[in-house]
Amino acid sequence: MVKHVVMWKLKNEAEGHSMETNRITAKEKLESLPALISQIESLEVGINLNSSEAAFDLVLITTHRSMDDLSGYVAHEAHQYVAKFIAKIVSERKVVDFEF
Repeated sequence: MVKHVVMWKLKNEAEGHSMETNRITAKEKLESLPALISQIESLEVGINLNSSEAAFDLVLITTHRSMDDLSGYVAHEAHQYVAKFIAKIVSERKVVDFEF
């Protein structure tokens, strides 16, 4: 099994909306993916509660059976659609993939 963890810092304003609005929109879009992409075993999206400057604003944690399934998820058109939206609203992105 593979866990895919992505953290984002969002721009204060992007695409004509506030960070808070974009954060909620991104969360909703990400949470729609399991119904569309069979390679997702589980998916969680969290909105940060920590006010530290070091904190990121949004986190995604997905679980996949294998690295091949993770690759299939990343390449899927539904994921690409959401990723394009997120790319427009973020200033920083960090990712980690690990087996467990």
